[in-house]
Amino acid sequence: MPGSIFTFYSYKGGVGRSFTLANVAVLLARWGHRVLCLDWDLEAPGLGVYFRPRLSAPPSGGVVDLVDDFRHGRFAPEAHVQRLTDVGVLDFIAAGREEAGYVTQVQEIDWDGLYDDGFGEYLEKCREHWAARYDFVLVDSRTGISDIGGICTAHLPDHLVLLFTANRQSILGAMEAARRADAARNLLPFDRSRLTVLPVLSRFDNREEYDRSETWRRIVVEETAELYRTWLDQTVEPATMARHLTLPYVSYWSFGEQLPVLSEQTPSADQIGFALETVAAVVACRLDRTDLLAENRDAYVAAVRSSRREFKHDLRVSIPRTFVNTANELVDELKKREVRVVKSLSGDRSLLARAEDDARHLCLVVDGKVSRWQAAEVELFLHRTLGQDRRVIPILTAGTLASSLPGYVGNLRYLRLSGSRGPAEVARDLVTQLRGDTPLVETDDDLDLVALLGQARESRLRPSRWDLVDELVTALQAAVAAGDGGRTRDLAADLEVAVKPRAPTGADQHPAPPGVRRSIDWLLRTLDTRAKPTTHHRKDLR
Repeated sequence: MPGSIFTFYSYKGGVGRSFTLANVAVLLARWGHRVLCLDWDLEAPGLGVYFRPRLSAPPSGGVVDLVDDFRHGRFAPEAHVQRLTDVGVLDFIAAGREEAGYVTQVQEIDWDGLYDDGFGEYLEKCREHWAARYDFVLVDSRTGISDIGGICTAHLPDHLVLLFTANRQSILGAMEAARRADAARNLLPFDRSRLTVLPVLSRFDNREEYDRSETWRRIVVEETAELYRTWLDQTVEPATMARHLTLPYVSYWSFGEQLPVLSEQTPSADQIGFALETVAAVVACRLDRTDLLAENRDAYVAAVRSSRREFKHDLRVSIPRTFVNTANELVDELKKREVRVVKSLSGDRSLLARAEDDARHLCLVVDGKVSRWQAAEVELFLHRTLGQDRRVIPILTAGTLASSLPGYVGNLRYLRLSGSRGPAEVARDLVTQLRGDTPLVETDDDLDLVALLGQARESRLRPSRWDLVDELVTALQAAVAAGDGGRTRDLAADLEVAVKPRAPTGADQHPAPPGVRRSIDWLLRTLDTRAKPTTHHRKDLR
C-alpha cells in the first residue's frame, strides 16, 4: 500500500505546528513506520531545529533545490534527504541550505511560472516517489494563504492536519483555508480522493478558568463540526473526538525546540506526550477506527504502538483446563515446526493485566464452550489488534459445535481436532494458515477429504460401484481445479457413501482400477498444494 501524505497547517503562527509534526514523526518512526518530513515553510523554516541534534551534518540542500532540479531537468528527490539517528526510519528534507544565499533563492521562485512550465507534473512524480518509499510523509506548511500554502494543502496531501488555538481568528482562518484547499483540489489535473481534515486544538489551557475553557471547547466543536463528517465513525460524537484531539498548553515545553515524546516514554494523561501519542495514533490509522479510540484510548494507542514491532512469540495457545494433555501435544508439535509458541492456561490473570501482548496471533483451543477467561483473552486481543495482521484461530475439539459458540469465535475459520486429525495434523494446518498459504479449494474442517480419498484408493468394490467412484473422482477433479468448495463438499459426501463398506468382501469386489488410482493420486497432490501469497504481503514465521 502506498504511503499517506499529511500536511500540517495553521492559519496563524504560534500554534505549535512544527512542534506537533516533529513529535508525531518521532512517534511514528519509533513505532516502526518509515517516515519522511519536509519543511515547506520556506520563508520561516523551523522544523530542522527540532531535528538538528539527531542530524549528522547541516543540510546540503532541500525543498528549494527541487525547483532547481526541475529547471535543470534532474529528478533526484532522494539527493536532499537526511536520516535522523536513533529514532527508527525518520528522514528529513530541509527547506534548503543554511547559508546566506538561501533567502535570495526563495525570493526568486515564481510559483505561477513554474506551474505553467510543468512543475506540477514534476512535483506529482516526487509525490509518487515519496509515497512508494515511506509509510508516512509529513509536510510542514507555511501559515496563512499563499502559493506555497496551496501546494501543501491542496496538491500534496491525502490528509490535512489543521492546527488552531482557542480564538476565532485562528479557528475561522483555518476553516477558510481548509475550504479553499478542498476547492483547489477539485481543479487539479490529478486523480485525488476528497481531502480529509483532522482538526487539532493546540496550546489549550484548561487548568485555569475551567468554565471558560469548557465554553471554548463547545465553540471549537461548533465551528469545526463539518470537518468530521467525512471520516469520523457515525457512533462517535465530534465533541468526544475533539477532546482526544486537544494538545494541552504546558509551559515547560514552550522554551526552546524540544521533543517531549523522547523523554516522556510512558506519559500520564496530564502530560503533553499523552496527547501527542493520541494524535500520532490517529495519523497512523489514517483517521480510521475512531470508534475504538472513543471506547478505549489506551487500547487504541497500545495497538498502534505495537503494530509494527517484533513480537516475542508467533503464537499464544489458550488452553482450557479440561484439555491440557492434548493441547500440550499440539504445542510440542508446533515447536517442532519452529513456531515461537507460548501457552496460556485459563485463569492466568497476569496475561489480562499486561499493557501489551507479546504474541502476534492467538490460538484458542475450545473444548465444548469458550471459557470466561478465554472470552476475556479474545476481547483483550481484539482491543490490541488494530490495522495489523493478527488473527484469532479457534481449534475445536471433537464434539464441539461451532454453531453453539459465541459469534466472535464461531464465525471464524476453525481447525478441528478429531480421531483422524491429531495434534500433528492440526499443527501442520495451523502453520500453513499462519504463513499465509491457502489451499486451492476450501472445505469444511469437519471434512477430511485427504483421508476420504485415501480410503477410496484402498477400497475393494464391485465394478459398477467403481464406475460411480470414477465419475465422482472426475467431477471432484474439476471442482477442485475450479476452487469450488461447495461443489467439492457435495461430491465428497457422495463419495463417502459410495466407498462405505457393505457386505463382506466377495469375489466380485476388486481393488481400484489403474485409471481411478491415477485420478485419486492427482487429487491428493493437488490438495497438498498451497497458494503462496506475494512476497510483499507474506509474513513468514521466523
